Amino acid sequence: MVHIERKIEINAPVNGVFDILDEPEKFAIWNITVNSVDIIEPKKSGFVKSTVGDFTSTRYEVVKNDRIFYNIEGGVFDKMGYSLKIKGDGTEATLWAEFKDESKEKMLLKAGEILLDCLKKYAEFLESGGNPAEYKKK
Repeated sequence: MVHIERKIEINAPVNGVFDILDEPEKFAIWNITVNSVDIIEPKKSGFVKSTVGDFTSTRYEVVKNDRIFYNIEGGVFDKMGYSLKIKGDGTEATLWAEFKDESKEKMLLKAGEILLDCLKKYAEFLESGGNPAEYKKK
């Protein structure tokens, strides 16, 4: 199993970043890799259509303002998660993923960087008083 991680510093408090990650039905608003999310079970699982393939994600560990981990079915990875920690007035967000196909590592590392950049931009947009209805993810 291949394990990858990417980190980013976000100028927004941990609780704000966690709240964004805790609303998968809104991922398509801010995440450029997500086209849509159909919720199967609220706060538990959803079917995601994305630029790296379609998959079902099911939360298996959630600790408020600390982490959200998922099992993935049908995608290029098997597990993924976000870990958050306070860094000054902001947040250090870590995205990790596990998958079997080593040939996908470079592509998934890039996808992780893009995903974290999207999260950073959206969290900082909201922190600066931005209206979610006016957010443009591209």
